[in-house]
Amino acid sequence: MAGRGAGPDFVEALARGLDVLACFDAHHPTMSLTEVASAAGLARPTARRLLLTLEELGFVRSTATGFELTPRVLRLGMAYVGALGMWDIARPHLEALVAATGESSSMAQLDGSDIVYVARVSVPKLIALRVEIGTRFPAAQTSQGKVLLAALSPAELEATLAQPSRAGLPPYIGRTAEQLRQDLVEVRARGWALADEELAPGVRSVAVPVRDGTGSVRAAMNVTVHAAGTSVERLLAEHLPRLLRTAGDVSAEWALWQSRPHAEVRPAGEGTGTA
Repeated sequence: MAGRGAGPDFVEALARGLDVLACFDAHHPTMSLTEVASAAGLARPTARRLLLTLEELGFVRSTATGFELTPRVLRLGMAYVGALGMWDIARPHLEALVAATGESSSMAQLDGSDIVYVARVSVPKLIALRVEIGTRFPAAQTSQGKVLLAALSPAELEATLAQPSRAGLPPYIGRTAEQLRQDLVEVRARGWALADEELAPGVRSVAVPVRDGTGSVRAAMNVTVHAAGTSVERLLAEHLPRLLRTAGDVSAEWALWQSRPHAEVRPAGEGTGTA
């Protein structure tokens, strides 16, 4: 992974440290030094120094079998989500939607050619894929990803699709790039997207955009069902209208939150050099 920076200000050491953190996931919660070095494309001595540095900073800890992340890494992602005010606004709406549909709902944002889940309310049903905050999937294979891709300009879309997925899934054999572009034209026109067992067998979902105060699409919200229990017709007839209303409510509240009067007041003496 190293050596990809082109700019004069690119800090390779920082990039390598982030590569090490990115090696850990739900399938690899604990990794040996050798495994980390291999996954990050680093020499063992370099991987060791980075792991020990991250351990001293509190982001990883050593165990009897290797290294694992600590809860401190949540600060990196939750600071981003919290800064947007997204989760606090979306949570009660997602909970109400899940209560009404009996199905799981989540929100995701685009990161390269993948989507990353930033909020989720789930129900205990057997679904082929495990999803939690931070889970990453190829955007083109998901309803939320299609919504987000459809919001891009042609140039942005081409650049995004050219980026390799970092979701760690087998290559997708399905629609061609041209078929995907045609799908996105329809998604843009109708305002929602369907993914019918494209990500995994048995997984069916519909998604709609969530917009900020400027009207820009900043996230996507979905309802996910098991294909054996919910037909496409029922998903669109019963769940989609509720989803559209919920996303509209979240967008409206998010716009109000972003336009709120806000100022930070520092305690007397802070930053002035006085006691």
